[in-house]
Amino acid sequence: MARKIIIDTDPGQDDAVAILLALASPELEVLGLTVVAGNVPLPHTQRNALMLAELAGRPDLPVIAGCDAPLSRPLVTAEHVHGKTGLDGVDLPEPTMTLTPGHAVDFIIETLRREPAGTVTLVPIGPLTNIATAFQKAPDIIPRVQEIVLMGGAYFEVGNITPTAEFNIYVDPEAAAIVFDSGVRLVVMPLDVTHKVLTSRAWVGKMQALGPVGQAVASWTDFFERFDREKYGSEGAPLHDPCTIAWLLAPQIFSGREINVVIETAGQYTTGMTVADWWRVTDRKPNALFIRDVDAGAFFDLLTQRITQLDRRVTG
Repeated sequence: MARKIIIDTDPGQDDAVAILLALASPELEVLGLTVVAGNVPLPHTQRNALMLAELAGRPDLPVIAGCDAPLSRPLVTAEHVHGKTGLDGVDLPEPTMTLTPGHAVDFIIETLRREPAGTVTLVPIGPLTNIATAFQKAPDIIPRVQEIVLMGGAYFEVGNITPTAEFNIYVDPEAAAIVFDSGVRLVVMPLDVTHKVLTSRAWVGKMQALGPVGQAVASWTDFFERFDREKYGSEGAPLHDPCTIAWLLAPQIFSGREINVVIETAGQYTTGMTVADWWRVTDRKPNALFIRDVDAGAFFDLLTQRITQLDRRVTG
């Protein structure tokens, strides 16, 4: 049976690739895309999610708008990385499908209550505001979650939005603290692993040679790469968010450690830091599988195969 997932997202070029990878994979049943403000404000992220569903040939997929601001802070966005729309790099047609009525938080709650306990995995690839709000509003759903596989945080790689914080966690550290303290099994894809899956010109060329799906991926990657080349001097762009989906499909290509992770919410210089006890120097109980390494070749083989299959399906 396909594994049931809800993708909580703020698209974002790398979010887009993650969503396409999930929709290309028969092992996964995507129950819906719940949308949050993050990389860009909510009006853009919800539009982007609709366009992605249509690009993947899934106009039936529920796309539900959620929180437009963090729990208790002003919204911080990343247009400097993702462009004004969040999906700069290719002009996709305006979506003809519309948002599913209701709020993303209620969709998460209702889905977890409806489906058998322990059968729905949450895959947050943006700030954790929707997930934390759902947990606060309906704590009965917490033990019903099978697992949370999220992109966020860092340890050895430290920060990409401040010297100590990764963007998704930094945007809403209070929400992240709620999720990390929830007791749900967590699998965390930090910058330490996502910076090991860098695109290459050869791979972008393979995508460009495909149909509309691959060409969109190539165009987003071209746009996304410019920031990382300028900031890190790297030859390609890290595909952060697709690591979550790749984990669900091929966990054997990743390695990490069960450790305790707490979220700094009050530091003068360290707000949003994932304080990861990698060396287990405290007596705090492990609450997350913190991933540190990946077989990058196997990752890109999987991604290439699935995007190629999706492109063939969409073009008939």
